Amino acid sequence: MRELVSVEHAGGGLTTRSVGEQRVAVVAGIAGHVPEQVLTNGDLITRFDTSDEWIRSRTGIGERRVARPGEATSDLAVQAGSAALASVAAIEPIDLVILATSTPDHPCPATAPAVAARLGLKGVAAFDVGAVCSGFVYGLAVAQGMIAGGVVKSALLIGADVFSTILNPADRSTNAVFGDGAGAMVLRAGESDELGAVHAIDLGSDGDLADLITVRAGGSREPTAEHGADRWFSMQGQAVYRHAVLRMTESSRKVLAAKGWRPDDVDRLVAHQANARILATVGAELGVAPNRVYSNISTVGNTVAASIPLALADAHAQGQLAAGDRLLLTAFGGGATWGSVTLTWPHLR
Repeated sequence: MRELVSVEHAGGGLTTRSVGEQRVAVVAGIAGHVPEQVLTNGDLITRFDTSDEWIRSRTGIGERRVARPGEATSDLAVQAGSAALASVAAIEPIDLVILATSTPDHPCPATAPAVAARLGLKGVAAFDVGAVCSGFVYGLAVAQGMIAGGVVKSALLIGADVFSTILNPADRSTNAVFGDGAGAMVLRAGESDELGAVHAIDLGSDGDLADLITVRAGGSREPTAEHGADRWFSMQGQAVYRHAVLRMTESSRKVLAAKGWRPDDVDRLVAHQANARILATVGAELGVAPNRVYSNISTVGNTVAASIPLALADAHAQGQLAAGDRLLLTAFGGGATWGSVTLTWPHLR
């Protein structure tokens, strides 16, 4: 018979659990949301000297969703968050809201508290996480830590970006790649042997690579755009490709080793949907079979912090994730930042 202890939670109440049990975050719900407006490759052809074949061959993207004027990151986040909460059969009140985004509604204040209030979660802890395309993985690590530490018992983690607002209208390459969207995941406290449990996590960064992915103006270093181009997002495509493949592969190998999984054990690799070539190369470098590398980039594009949760929501809706599946999540983003997570997929409605 195992010894039992009582653990007090911030916010009151005691939970009894066995000594030696490892409290972890467990996935309890998932949902995604994209704007109604579709931007096809055909639409881009009318604006740029390009072709459907040029875009598809370099990115794997056929269309993406873009927000309408006045539609902000918080609007998409609320839609995804509401749907994720509705997807949960039964859960204790949410204690924490984390919003991963690089396109907050305003430079100040953070957007997460407004999202929480609109979801009826006024009074809970809420904050933004900024790690660009790695934001959701970073947010998942934070939620895991706060749940494992007993600070909170449940969390709503949202990745949302409206990148169309920071793209140079004259830049063919970035307009072809990025789309807008949001994805949300509900997490609860549970045990490490449960389906849905989050397991190994690896995070990393290299500030010497900051110039790879930037929006130069709008911060304290350059409050206003001295040059027109400084207000727009820019990316060094070839260098990003090299570093993304390297870092996602290295990070993935670390969490696989920590969990004791081989590449053949991975049922689904769900990587940040940067472009189709990066996804295929990372899968090949890791030795994960191509049919186990999930991608929805062809219909939504690169949705930045929303990318991984939106892909998970789409895969779940399509019946491509089964309870007990072993998942590997990995991402690379501006900063430079990167991270990977292993988890098992739960029973979800």
